Amino acid sequence: MSTNITLPAGAPEEVVTHALVRDIDLAAFGGKGSLALITLDNSLDHNRPNTFGPQSLSALDAAITDAIARKPEAIAVTGKPFIFAAGADLSALAFLNDHKQAMAIGKLGHDVFRRLGESKIPTFAFINGLALGGGLEVGLHCHYRTLSSTAFIALPEVFLGLVPGWGGATILPKLIGPERAVQVIMLNALNNNTMLKSKDALKLGVVDAVFDPADYLERSIAFAVGVLNGSTKIDRPDYSNDPAWETALATGKAAALKKYGGAEIASPTKALELIAAARKNDLGTGFDAEDKVLADLVMSDPLRSSLYAFNLIQKKRKKVEGAPKPALARKVAKVGVVGAGLMASQLALLLLRNLKCPVVMTDIDQERADKGVAWVKNELQKLVEKKRMSAESAARLALLISGSADQKTFANCDFIIEAIFEELSLKQELFKKLETIVSPECVLATNTSSLSVEAMTQGLKNPERVVGFHFFNPVAVMPLLEVARTSTTDDATTATAIAVGKELKKTMIICKDAPGFVVNRLLTRFMGEVTDAVDEGTPPAVADAAMMEIGFPMSPFQLLDLVGPGVALHVSETLHKNLGPRYRISPTMQRMVKDGVRNFYIKNEDGTYAPNPAAVALIEKGSSPSTAEQVRNRALKALAEEARSMLDEGVVSTPAEIDLCMLMGAGWPMHLGGILPYLDREGISEAVSGKRFHEKGVASLPDSK
Repeated sequence: MSTNITLPAGAPEEVVTHALVRDIDLAAFGGKGSLALITLDNSLDHNRPNTFGPQSLSALDAAITDAIARKPEAIAVTGKPFIFAAGADLSALAFLNDHKQAMAIGKLGHDVFRRLGESKIPTFAFINGLALGGGLEVGLHCHYRTLSSTAFIALPEVFLGLVPGWGGATILPKLIGPERAVQVIMLNALNNNTMLKSKDALKLGVVDAVFDPADYLERSIAFAVGVLNGSTKIDRPDYSNDPAWETALATGKAAALKKYGGAEIASPTKALELIAAARKNDLGTGFDAEDKVLADLVMSDPLRSSLYAFNLIQKKRKKVEGAPKPALARKVAKVGVVGAGLMASQLALLLLRNLKCPVVMTDIDQERADKGVAWVKNELQKLVEKKRMSAESAARLALLISGSADQKTFANCDFIIEAIFEELSLKQELFKKLETIVSPECVLATNTSSLSVEAMTQGLKNPERVVGFHFFNPVAVMPLLEVARTSTTDDATTATAIAVGKELKKTMIICKDAPGFVVNRLLTRFMGEVTDAVDEGTPPAVADAAMMEIGFPMSPFQLLDLVGPGVALHVSETLHKNLGPRYRISPTMQRMVKDGVRNFYIKNEDGTYAPNPAAVALIEKGSSPSTAEQVRNRALKALAEEARSMLDEGVVSTPAEIDLCMLMGAGWPMHLGGILPYLDREGISEAVSGKRFHEKGVASLPDSK
């Protein structure tokens, strides 16, 4: 077969995964003859998992030829320590501009991997560690599979805007049936790429046996010997007449529509088509179909967008733009949390679980402080019940959390975060009091969402140790953390804040102390255009659904219900005061807050949602309705205008940071890439400001507009 594929111009050089062959004498395992063991290892880069580009596929192809020539009793494939293979090398995909070349890469993977499935010599995959995408597909082509008990496996392609295109979409439904295949290929991928633990992979039938890592290779070889001598039998049911096909496909479609707000997105749609075709297709026909679908997706803007978003997230998780040297960070051995309400309690739990140091909470009286501590301890117990934490670990952490009504308990804290009521005077008074208690080096952080951090430092002796530390709700789930520097925040404070954020496993951006920081400023402007349209007379259903067709998982009014009208109104009032009349204050929102109406939607008995009559009755009765397209255009233009202003003001230093914030803090859809590449592609950026945010070609095909 031809494995000579040249990467496109500009693509990064492939890190080659080598395939090394050695003979294993089966006599020591009670067998006869030998087993040819192929080990995948990109030994030149120990920090990077094995991946498959054209050269790596060629290396595996040569190794299979070598293994067959040795005339063994069996052939097995395994990986370097703790890593089997993380799938295709995606770094070159965004540089492809030829459909034939995309087809060739898909076909090359099939041609190499299928040699394992079509081999007359029994083949085994010894999946000794992480196996994702094409890495798992290598194993699926093999006749039998074992898995290390500590390994995780997944087919994340749909999450990335692709399909399992090297055999997974065809083989897996035949191997484990339609319901389980939809679970692995669709539902897990759409659920933020949930990976399978070993016990689940075994239960679903993806693998045939699970062994502990201590003697994993030896037991896997013994398993192979059992298969060869007939003492180990593996049943392979025929799922072609399984009555669950239609139900499974319907479940997958419903999940995709829910994930993308009712919009039909290419990758999940095509994945379902391939799963459905696997019922009757032979493997060759199925693989041909995968090649075409994969090439079509690779040559599409949604895939480029997903890759841009994915690579941006991975990069910014590791390195925070503009962060001071890590060596400047001070040690944090005790943490204080001011407040014991829900947000403060969530912060205390997160800090406790990740820093594993004493955490003390305070509130205006002991009863409230005790209530916050009790909430944290109850959440620890829930983690034990869900088997996400051992009872011993929970007990140790419970000893580290305490509560008090006396803020003097903060005296020896190294880091304090406040989460009290959003009123500037209260926060100013708090910081002045804390300054008389703590050391000059103790970092004072605020979780404010819209107030000026610099204003909180007025009158302080050490304003340089105050920093914005803005989390998103729910704290444990939302990955973004905005770190806001004032004009006086020093590098040691910022470095300490970044170090704490990394311990909390958050993705961070450093931004200027400006109203609303990044996410709330953009979201409030965006939501304001939608509520303005409703106040002007646009039917709520029309305005609220305006963005859904491009794949938003949540409508503006659903987001309003999540945030709460009170918080949303407070933020819009703050931004109106600081940034001017483009942040209009909705009379409908004012009435909802005044009358205590907390939700625009109410849940019906059947689980569906309907507009809350109490909220509908408070809507401003305007006489200038807009269409959905008009609402969408005005909202997107507002985003482009605000993003340009933020960059001009230096709120963040790069457009990519705005993209990251909207992806990680506002749920901007992965398939659209960052918000700014999307506005560029749609021509909105140039219409608003006369120029694009990114260079032409970012997150799009070279010939895109």
